[in-house]
Amino acid sequence: MNRKNQIRPFVKWAGGKAQLLESLTYLMPRSFGRYFEPFIGGGALLLDRQPENAVIGDVNSQLINAYAQIRDNPEAVIECAYRLDAVPCTKELFMEQRDRYNQKIAGGIMDAECAGLMIWINKHCFNGLYRVSKKGVFNVPWNRKAKVRSLDPESIRGISEYLRESHVEIRNCDFEETCSGSKAGDFVYFDSPYVPVSVTANFTTYAADGFRREDHERLAAFARELDRRGVKFMLSNNNVPEVRRLYAGFHMMEVSVARFINRNGDGRTGQEVIITNYD
Repeated sequence: MNRKNQIRPFVKWAGGKAQLLESLTYLMPRSFGRYFEPFIGGGALLLDRQPENAVIGDVNSQLINAYAQIRDNPEAVIECAYRLDAVPCTKELFMEQRDRYNQKIAGGIMDAECAGLMIWINKHCFNGLYRVSKKGVFNVPWNRKAKVRSLDPESIRGISEYLRESHVEIRNCDFEETCSGSKAGDFVYFDSPYVPVSVTANFTTYAADGFRREDHERLAAFARELDRRGVKFMLSNNNVPEVRRLYAGFHMMEVSVARFINRNGDGRTGQEVIITNYD
């Protein structure tokens, strides 16, 4: 492992794994070939362990653009966020920059400014949520904070150095495609969107983040395929009956977590399960 840089996630992401790092690190295999993480999100585990040969991916094009721009144009990303941080944030400024960001999304413009805007908006929107409408428009409101430090420039430079020097391939695609090329002895960490804690009659339409019940079924089937091929995997999810059904027969470890992205203080603690196919 490359441990030169002490780096951390540059975005707050729903289901971020900073608080689970100790458990995840403990349960990782001691040795493996290539590292795959197809739901990269904030990348807490990746950035903590810094594997030297990795493939990361996500279906969120803006998130993947941010990783690519930090790798290739870190100073431009830093400059964009710093320019916006130089003045107190108001509702008017937030809406203006959110509109500019949405214009870039609509125009398919994936550049360093788009990455910088995404990071700035992530730190200035309500609870750091990333949510888009059916038309792909980012619509999370302002968090009413006038002064927020959007990024740590040294951490951004460290992430850039790691991504450039450690053979990290960045893919913008579905989890199965991200993991294409994985082989026996490789390791995959799945941090997919979570199965809801309360499974109700409308669970089949669970798609707040575009990940539906059939996607969870497909992910579980893919995990079993990886197991048959000798690929090691670790997966985290809510500790609910649906998850235990989907991954029955694999090793499971229960862990307590705090829920930070929630409308109120109630219900901000919960149980998750870490699932592995190896001892």
